[in-house]
Amino acid sequence: MFTIDDLADRLGGYLPPDEIQQVKRAFYYAEQAHDGQRRRSGEPYVTHPLAVANILANMHMDHQSLMSAMLHDVIEDTGVSKEALAEQFGKPVAELVDGVSKLTQITFEDKAVAQAENFQKMVLAMSRDIRVIIVKLADRLHNMRTLGALRPEKKRRIARETLEIYARIASRLGINTIRVELEDLSFQALHPMRAERIKRAVSSARGHRRSAIRQIQTALQKSLDDEGLAGTVVGRQKHLLSIYKKMRDQRKPFAEIMDVFGFRIITEDVDSCYRILGVVHNLYKPVPGRFKDYIAIPKANGYQSLHTTLFGSGGMPIEVQIRTREMEAMANNGIAAHWLYKAGQTDHPIAEGSHARAREWVKGLLEMQRHAGDSLEFIEHVKNDLFPDDIYVFTPRGDIMELPQGATVIDFAYAVHTDIGNSCIACRIDRHLAPLSTRLESGQTLEIITAPGARPNLAWLNFVVTAKARSAIRHALKHQQQTEAVQLGRRLLNKALADFETSLEELPEHVLPELLDELTLNNEESLLESIGLGTRVAHVVARRLVDLLHGDATEAGERTLVSQGPIVISGAEGMVIKFARCCHPLPGDPVVGHLSVGKGIVVHRTECRNLDELKGDPDKLFALEWSNEISEDFPVALRIEIESRRGLVAELASLVTDADANIERIGIEERDARLSIVHLTLAVRDRVHLARLIKRIRNLSHVGKITRVGN
Repeated sequence: MFTIDDLADRLGGYLPPDEIQQVKRAFYYAEQAHDGQRRRSGEPYVTHPLAVANILANMHMDHQSLMSAMLHDVIEDTGVSKEALAEQFGKPVAELVDGVSKLTQITFEDKAVAQAENFQKMVLAMSRDIRVIIVKLADRLHNMRTLGALRPEKKRRIARETLEIYARIASRLGINTIRVELEDLSFQALHPMRAERIKRAVSSARGHRRSAIRQIQTALQKSLDDEGLAGTVVGRQKHLLSIYKKMRDQRKPFAEIMDVFGFRIITEDVDSCYRILGVVHNLYKPVPGRFKDYIAIPKANGYQSLHTTLFGSGGMPIEVQIRTREMEAMANNGIAAHWLYKAGQTDHPIAEGSHARAREWVKGLLEMQRHAGDSLEFIEHVKNDLFPDDIYVFTPRGDIMELPQGATVIDFAYAVHTDIGNSCIACRIDRHLAPLSTRLESGQTLEIITAPGARPNLAWLNFVVTAKARSAIRHALKHQQQTEAVQLGRRLLNKALADFETSLEELPEHVLPELLDELTLNNEESLLESIGLGTRVAHVVARRLVDLLHGDATEAGERTLVSQGPIVISGAEGMVIKFARCCHPLPGDPVVGHLSVGKGIVVHRTECRNLDELKGDPDKLFALEWSNEISEDFPVALRIEIESRRGLVAELASLVTDADANIERIGIEERDARLSIVHLTLAVRDRVHLARLIKRIRNLSHVGKITRVGN
């Protein structure tokens, strides 16, 4: 069994004796704290923190990380407090332990909510010290190695969570060794029979391919030696989940997946990487379009390497990765390489760059967390943000921006800055104007055009792919709706108070706080927002305010109501005034407002049949009138009976354009061989504009009846 002395011997290779002594002291403290506790497997509990520390020792993590690994379950599973740990081992170690703790003492109605809340806590801890996530990954890795003692359903739940969150975080931070093992252990827990069959097939195939691998490896090594280039050629093995995903996604049999031979060439410096690339391309013909230069443009997690695919003898594909020793360390240890180089007292730019990128990523997570509605929405954003296939685009200044495959102009704008995304109105791609929904391709240069008063559009959510853009748009729309709801609520409440010959501004200071206390609301904005969104009725709130003002409900109820004018609308109020699709009201139509819970006021034409059941409820309906200053276009639906003939749609489109209107939707339904019904949705300014347009359509030959659609 692995002991603390074995660990101390390993640490002697890179830590000074006094730091090793502190790690040992943390172990003995944990051993005493966990005394009598056992794991499901029956082993003493302290074997788990020791194993976690051993995983971190493989990555050459610093002594504080190793101490927190020893102590990471002490706060959660024993009576020891964070303050006691800080007193014993210092504040940094106590903060690390607190960050890694799982908070299982908090009970949630739903396990998914509990996991999401725990992950949010971890993100906050990561923002203070990035080592928290490395200790957490090592903790999860040892838990996955010892899943055997758990019930099958619990195994599957933990494996799924590991695959969806922890393996992806390890990938995002570039810790490849942990990622691969977490993925394979999760795959074996979720699909034990499939994993076993693939494992046996890999073992069998490896035996058959041994001579071919040796032959290619010898040929590559000889070419390097002939050119006097220092480099070591090693075989590269695929892991189980990678093979399974390729078989499933590419619908290929196992034999075709294993036909690809993978090699890695490790060399001394970047210059040698490119020289070796030339040598292997001379030896075997490269496959067009399969070369990737991650040295010039590293991945987001700091990964750097040259990737190329070659045609070997007999046409067999050979995948070759070429990198330096430092890049190899980065590929395996990712952000942990920062401490690997720190241990050797050398600040290496690759490791430092990885550390900076990791901090940027955590900063992005914190921004998403602030914008997310709840912890489950946040964790969905994180899942979408992890594991993207990347593309690289350029800012006008030549800076490289990394985005996931399928990203749009809007995703790019939010990647630059949230304020840029919120105020984006247009874009130039390679100096040409392009729609905001355009899917981006690697190598393009983008210039975002903004306007001071611009706001995000709800339709953007239909095509953005990055989590940052999605959460920022939702946050902005929610804030926009809240602001507009408060403004509408103020107008509705003042209109209702005007019936009692008063207004919000005229009420004494004590009245509104009394009502807020009654309704258990924090502030005036909350009350006005609820009125604007239709969850409270303005007339009822006004009557209660008047009751409180006069101190006598009967007297207030018997006051003579003064008839007030209707609410004026212009069509530009935003998200809390909507126009009904059933009757398509236009400026000039007599209109009425229906208060819909959560939406605000929905505007209908007064003759709309959908309002029949509401006409007896004055608190739900509001008299409205159109403003004299309207600059918006409004949709209207027409039904046109017309004789079938060629060029019909083109003729109608030309006529509508000449009349300064827009076609939003057109559909043609054949009534019989001679007659067709055209369903036309247009955008027009007002009722007069529509009348002029209908008159022009009637002048067309073969047009019969024209009806404005609206129930």
